[in-house]
Amino acid sequence: MSFVKSKLKLSRDALAKKDYSTACDAATQVLEYEPENYNANVFLALTLLELGQYEKSEQTYLRATTLNRENPLAWQGLSKFYERREDWEKFANSLHRLMELYSSLNDAVKCAESWQKLVDLRRERGTRLQLIEALSLLLPQSPIHALVSNLPSPNVTDPQSSTTQIAQTAIHHSLPHLEEIITLIESHEEETMKKEVEKRRTRLGAAGPEVLRKELPDLYDEILNHPNTSDDLRRSTDAKLLRYKERYLHAIPDTSECSLEKSKVLKDVDELVEGVVILQIPDELAWSIFLEGKDSETVAGYDHRIVGQFIHLFPSSPASSLLKGYFTYMNIPILEDDNEDEVEAPQKLTEAEEDPFDTILNAYAAQPNSTIANRVLAELYIAELDYENAIKVAESGLELLSKFENNTGRRLRGVRIGYKTILATSLVHLFPPKHHPRALRLVDEILSQSPDNVAGLMGRAYILQAAGKWDDAAVLFARVDEFLPDDLNDGIRAREENAWCLCQLQRLDAGIAAFQNIVDVLKDLPDRGEDTARCLWRLGKFYWEMGAFKRDEAYRFFISSLKANSSYAPAFTSLGIYYAESATPLDPNRASKCFQKAFELDPREAEAARRLAEGFAEDRDWDLVDVVARRTIEGEGGLNAGIEGASVSASLRYLPTNAWAWKAVGVVELHRRNYPPAIQAFQIALRAEPEDALSWVRLGEAYSKAGRHVAATKALERALGLNPHDWICSYVIGDVKHQMGNFKDAIGAFESILVDRPSEVGVLVSLGQAYLDQGRSESSEGFQNRAEQSFTMSITVGLRTIRESPGFRGVAWKIVGDAIYALSGRPSYTEESTVREALAGVIGHLPSENDHLSGLVPPPTLLDDQPLTRLKVLEIAVAAYSYRISLGSSETTTSGSAWFDLGIALHSWAVKSSNNANALQAQAKVVSCLTHALREDPGNDLYWMGLGDAHFLSNAKNAQHAYIKALEIDSKKASTWASFGLLCLYHNDLELANESLYRAQTLDPDYAVAWIGQALVATANGHDTEATAMFEHAVGLTPTVPEGDLEFASRSFKRHRWSRYDAQHSLDALLPAFFVLDRYCGRRPDDATGLHLFALVCESLGHLQTGAGLLARTIAILEAAYEVSEDPTVERHFTIANSNLARIRLALQDFQGAAQSFESALGLLPENEEPETMVLRAQALFGSGLASFMQGDLEAALANFEAALESAGEDKTLRGQVTVLLAQTMWAIQTDEFRESSKALLLECISADPENLTAINTLAGMGVLTDDEGLVDAALSELLALPLEQRHELDPGRNVDYLLTQYHLGQHDAKKAVAVAQGALFAEPSRSDARTALAMLMLQEEKYDSVLALLSGSDETSIDDLPVTLKLQAIAYSFGDKATALRKIQRAVMLSPSNMQCWQTLALVRSQSV
Repeated sequence: MSFVKSKLKLSRDALAKKDYSTACDAATQVLEYEPENYNANVFLALTLLELGQYEKSEQTYLRATTLNRENPLAWQGLSKFYERREDWEKFANSLHRLMELYSSLNDAVKCAESWQKLVDLRRERGTRLQLIEALSLLLPQSPIHALVSNLPSPNVTDPQSSTTQIAQTAIHHSLPHLEEIITLIESHEEETMKKEVEKRRTRLGAAGPEVLRKELPDLYDEILNHPNTSDDLRRSTDAKLLRYKERYLHAIPDTSECSLEKSKVLKDVDELVEGVVILQIPDELAWSIFLEGKDSETVAGYDHRIVGQFIHLFPSSPASSLLKGYFTYMNIPILEDDNEDEVEAPQKLTEAEEDPFDTILNAYAAQPNSTIANRVLAELYIAELDYENAIKVAESGLELLSKFENNTGRRLRGVRIGYKTILATSLVHLFPPKHHPRALRLVDEILSQSPDNVAGLMGRAYILQAAGKWDDAAVLFARVDEFLPDDLNDGIRAREENAWCLCQLQRLDAGIAAFQNIVDVLKDLPDRGEDTARCLWRLGKFYWEMGAFKRDEAYRFFISSLKANSSYAPAFTSLGIYYAESATPLDPNRASKCFQKAFELDPREAEAARRLAEGFAEDRDWDLVDVVARRTIEGEGGLNAGIEGASVSASLRYLPTNAWAWKAVGVVELHRRNYPPAIQAFQIALRAEPEDALSWVRLGEAYSKAGRHVAATKALERALGLNPHDWICSYVIGDVKHQMGNFKDAIGAFESILVDRPSEVGVLVSLGQAYLDQGRSESSEGFQNRAEQSFTMSITVGLRTIRESPGFRGVAWKIVGDAIYALSGRPSYTEESTVREALAGVIGHLPSENDHLSGLVPPPTLLDDQPLTRLKVLEIAVAAYSYRISLGSSETTTSGSAWFDLGIALHSWAVKSSNNANALQAQAKVVSCLTHALREDPGNDLYWMGLGDAHFLSNAKNAQHAYIKALEIDSKKASTWASFGLLCLYHNDLELANESLYRAQTLDPDYAVAWIGQALVATANGHDTEATAMFEHAVGLTPTVPEGDLEFASRSFKRHRWSRYDAQHSLDALLPAFFVLDRYCGRRPDDATGLHLFALVCESLGHLQTGAGLLARTIAILEAAYEVSEDPTVERHFTIANSNLARIRLALQDFQGAAQSFESALGLLPENEEPETMVLRAQALFGSGLASFMQGDLEAALANFEAALESAGEDKTLRGQVTVLLAQTMWAIQTDEFRESSKALLLECISADPENLTAINTLAGMGVLTDDEGLVDAALSELLALPLEQRHELDPGRNVDYLLTQYHLGQHDAKKAVAVAQGALFAEPSRSDARTALAMLMLQEEKYDSVLALLSGSDETSIDDLPVTLKLQAIAYSFGDKATALRKIQRAVMLSPSNMQCWQTLALVRSQSV
């Protein structure tokens, strides 16, 4: 034990001498002997600190604190360690621990010194919250407060006499200390409260506001309870406490869970506020809280003394200005103290003083979120009869009141009733009765809580008045009169309204007596002129209702009303009615002036406005009608029902009170062609009068003209349902159907009207136009016979119109001319007798001579022995158009249309009569007519287009100018761009043509002419593939263009002739041409070119009988044309047609007919050596030979064959073809002699033309059939020896490979056949037909896996070859995976349903799966 003490003493002495190594060794020796020695650990830690071993020093100190938790020595050393290391947070923690230890040891001095160090630390290096925490350690609730309080009072004269001077001062003079803490807390809270409180309140599980600021009220209470607190400090602290409590009150949620807390805080706030008010302390917030919390239905109901004190205390406050202005405006005296004799009475304003209304508005702008300010302004607007603004302010006030109640938890029933009263009163009187439903709900709420509320009773009574419930309204007005018998405002008004109700109930004596008493009272009151005028006017209305014998008495009352108030509008209206209906004599001028005066004074005078509008409408002054109607609408609230900012759609909730005004606006807008506003006006009018059939008709008309045909139909059907006998409605329905393209229904509607009104010209005109448009639609859709009937009916109806009303002949002749012109496009007529009869009627109305057509077009005639040709019909159309011009018209548009129609018809006649001597003169006349039309209407792009078409071939410059002018007028018309593009194409400007046609396509992608033009441009540029695609697209568009159909079919047939595909694919590709030509020939049955091409297509498809019939028609048409013109080109076409007919007859086994046709063709051929003539002669001779051969005349046949060879001359190609055909014919005789002769012919032909592939293949085929290997080798040896590229060039169809394959198969040498197919595929791996051929050979060898491997890439095969590939795959799969086989062949059938082999394969697969 002595060892430990000696070493500890040595260590302590060494520390005193700063011999830290010796001290460290001594302390270490002690700890080796006694590891838990407290002092040794403390000494060791100190020496390690001085030696710079900080980590070991800290660990040693901490170990020492655990050895003796009550001894502060180690903590003192640790505190010093942290201070030197500048580890301030741990230093602060050590000071806290020391204060706890000193407190337990009752060492007040040491504890105070530690506190002072902590405060100094927090002031220099801590945050505001840390300083608050440190300073709060000396507050009464702190655990060290009791100990430090034992320190003596500070020696003010000698501050250095004590080390705890600061702590002593804070304890014994605590007020500054408290103020510092409060100041720090307030500044911190101001910075963080706004963002933290809201954030934490909306965060789940966050601390409530009571946790955030719970210490401030206690601090405020300590200051208030402190004996040294001054009055100023006490008041400022009370103000701070009030603001804190108010904010805290607002922060507490208004829920049932927090209701107790909110009530408690509200009570505290009220106590503070009452204290301020009682003591009249000038704290504006407290006074504002007091006033805002008062529950009064009106502002006038507030304690006037309190209000006066508030104004006195805060004279410059906006709230004071607001209240003072209100009481001044309402003429209410203000009490400033308890002495009621000292009253500040309202005084009259001088010129320098501000008007109280302006004072209130300016003050309200400074505090718009105050409920009192909103109430004051709302009551002010009610007094000023500004109901719209009163509604806005009252609604805003109710929102603020709800927010106030939510913030404070205080329910102000009276204030809410006051706001609702203002709102209900405003809604009652704002454009009644639009807002009465909403007002009634508010009135019910008011009266349920305050049954005797005068404003509520009056409001309900006014609503009942507007609804015509006079009994109920009279009861309520009488009740108000009982409540306020001596009141000169609401009381006397209730008495007046009660009297008005009595008169409406025909209790006239009582009502008139009451009114007389009211008038007597009002006459003695100042500034009540308007009320007096209203009563006198109502008395006049009573006498007016008594009948004609009292009208003069009523008149005197109306005059008296105006004397009482010269601006009372209803009296002017009643005077106007008197002058218009009862004055002797009637004075319409004075009546009109009265109506105008009434309407100027008050746009709500609907009767005056209606009578004014009717007068203006009779004068056709639509602008004034519109002005009156729109001002009337504004007088009833307009679209937004009088509430500014309301959306237009919301106005549909309110029924208009003056439906006639909306109808008038609709009619005016319809007249101005402003269809959307007209539709809206009629819709609003119909909401008020849904059974008004005429308005439904006008709405339907507006819908129709706006392009909304479905809506128009519904509206018109509704109108017809309301008035089934309204023929105007039926007519408009027919017109709408016409616009929709539903011509059948339109015609039915028009004809139904004509049953009862057969002479209605407008209906006849519309019916004729409907028939005409129906015919045009049917013609464009390909229904030519139906179109013919429609055009004929249009002519018939037009003639009927001319007979019924000569005054409308111009319109009727326009329809008749258009129908005849459309008929002229028909080559023949199905019902010729009907057409002839209609045209004869037209001719009967035409004059015998025509000045416009003299010497150009012959007069129209119809002779029974003459056929009805399209040219004859066109002449009648030209005459009809010309006669229309002679009728004359005052309208330039109509005149221009007549000249344009004549020009277009004459242009068509000139084109179709190109051989006529007058054709050139007619062309000049065409230009003259179109020029005349343009003079009448130069802004019509259609006329410029017609002029461009007239100059298209003859004058490119003028045509270009005309098209450009048309584009300047309307640059969005596709037809104009297309015509201009075709003009450029015709003159080889391909680039400009392409741009113009592309613009036309862009504007109208379904315009077929633009696509055809683009296809022609592509053809001119050598882009045949793109051209073909464009033609294919064009023929699928509607309406079709016949020229496009013919060009598409011609190109398709040419591709078929030179096609390298198999026969089946080539025929499938020809099917679209078949259907297109069928459509073309249906529209142009006399076109020899189309019929001839159609016959050739039918021949290719195997429809030989149809082809023969078409060629017979072609020959007949060509023969008739040749007889007229004797054109050599027609003769050549006739020869070719006979040759083709002979070939088809040969195929039909009509050998005799074929021989005759060939003879006819030979007889027409000239004796020359032209290539085409040589081909035709060789074909005819060879065909004649075949016909003779099939008839058994072998000698004649051989003679013809020899003649055919001779006719070929030195033309190797033609001679080779004839030789091959002759050899095939000789082979068909099936005798050895002829077969050898045919071989010799072919060998001779091949020797003369070694590259004649047809002869080579034919000779090789003969060798295959006779198993003559030498002949096959002789035929193919030279061809096989050629290079691959040259061989493929000579054999594009790869017929050599096919022949070799078939030859080896015929020799039963499948191996060689497969080798040939493999070589072909190896040479051209991309050819699908080579792959297919090899796959078929593999199938025959039953190598199904090889087949599937070959066809594995079939998904990339073209759509044309895919069915064959799928068929082979299905067969291969059918011997294993039958489900896959079925899927494959079903897909093949779907892709090519006309392929018989696919159906056979499907049958095979199904049979194997059974």
